[in-house]
Amino acid sequence: MKKIFGLILSAAVLGTVLTACGGSGASEPASVSGSAVNSSVYGTTLADIQAKGELVIGLDDTFAPMGFRDESGNLVGFDIDLATAVCEELGVKATFQPIDWDAKEMELSSGNIDCIWNGFTMNGREDDYTWSEPYVDNSQVFVVKEDSGIASFDDLAGKTVAVQTDSSAQAALDEDENADLKNSFKELLVVGDYNTAFMNLEAGAVDAIAMDIGVANYQLESRSGGFTILDEPLAAEQYAIGFKKGNTELRDKVQKTLDEMAADGTFEKIAEKWDLQDSVTLGK
Repeated sequence: MKKIFGLILSAAVLGTVLTACGGSGASEPASVSGSAVNSSVYGTTLADIQAKGELVIGLDDTFAPMGFRDESGNLVGFDIDLATAVCEELGVKATFQPIDWDAKEMELSSGNIDCIWNGFTMNGREDDYTWSEPYVDNSQVFVVKEDSGIASFDDLAGKTVAVQTDSSAQAALDEDENADLKNSFKELLVVGDYNTAFMNLEAGAVDAIAMDIGVANYQLESRSGGFTILDEPLAAEQYAIGFKKGNTELRDKVQKTLDEMAADGTFEKIAEKWDLQDSVTLGK
């Protein structure tokens, strides 16, 4: 009798496990807000955002002028102002989550963040995320000391060049078309952020930095001089907002709000505040 009861109990437990694991006829898991969209596949839905009252935005908080810390430690920048304005229109709070840039895909896929919005280059990543329309045109350039004697790509031969880890500049230098240029360097030094890169450049530990032109312009303006940007760009690129692959619902709502801000002048006003009016593309 005990043996029969044990077999019945085991079968019941097995059936429960199979049902919980999504066996035949299992329904899709509901999102926090009860949306029918499977958030584990497509990312956080708009209903999820509204239910929790915030949009969690992943960013690199050392990426001036897009998103960075001011002297008081406050998070400021073009993308900070832009995302805050969008979230106000959506009726939710903009929550900015600094992340390890190397782990950005994991942060997004796991649901720790709802999007990546911080000078995020879409070129070369078009199939990895669901993207907003590009809103800033940008280029990759080299920054050197004014008295370095470096004026062209040829002058970089035998020199040490710094680049931020997993940055667009690093990706550009990994392209086949730039293989000869990269191979001509004495060393390509990968650093965690551009502040470290400029410290190395000032100290003479590196001879050049490969970086975004918008960031380069801001860094040069915020420093006491002594640096210049080479005339020839390394690569062209565009910034956009990256959402989890397939999450078109949230992307479309954010894009609609951005388009409305471009139409009423809010977008241009924020761009002018950060001296990016010549680089933005939305609404033009």
